[in-house]
Amino acid sequence: QVQLVESGGGLVQPGGSLRISCRGSGFPFGSAAMRWYRQAPGKQREFVADIKEDSGRMYYGDSVRGRFTISRDNAKNTVYLQMNNLKPEDTAVYYCQHVQLNYWGQGTQVTVSS
Repeated sequence: QVQLVESGGGLVQPGGSLRISCRGSGFPFGSAAMRWYRQAPGKQREFVADIKEDSGRMYYGDSVRGRFTISRDNAKNTVYLQMNNLKPEDTAVYYCQHVQLNYWGQGTQVTVSS
């Protein structure tokens, strides 16, 4: 069956960096457009980044553009989110999404705090 498993979350200080991953299985990963979203406590889920099947185009939410980078390794069935210059307002649960199937992973917690 389709599975998306996020990993790599944790606690990081403001200004620091973190890379989170999402590994997919049960579907042809190279044919899937993938997205990252995040949800902070008491807030709606927010779009973070999008990457097309062949990594030809990437899109970013306004609040992360210039600090976050989405990438993928189709040989490893994995999409990544490199997060630099992290701010406390980046604290959230981060979810990956298979766009065409509208399937979501379970999320990974990222906390930015001193």
